[in-house]
Amino acid sequence: MKIQAKHIIVHGRVQGVGFRYFVCDAAARLGLGGDVRNRPDSTVEIVVEGPSEPVGEFVREVGRGPALARVERLDVDDIPAGGNYRSFTIEGR
Repeated sequence: MKIQAKHIIVHGRVQGVGFRYFVCDAAARLGLGGDVRNRPDSTVEIVVEGPSEPVGEFVREVGRGPALARVERLDVDDIPAGGNYRSFTIEGR
């Protein structure tokens, strides 16, 4: 099973709407590792790592976001998969 990793920046109304918790729940359900954090520029930054198919589903779910969010754009970049994540965490709670 090929492991991949992605670095994602989410633009839109994504802070103060439960977005990080939505992301964490999606990652846990899909068995992915990584972390999510709010950035000072009102975007959300995500690093996710896992098998290709669940990572693709995760990116699609992040693009939809929770009900109160409005995702305007995703910047998604492939990064080297290091196998460093055993779970998914929310930074800066």
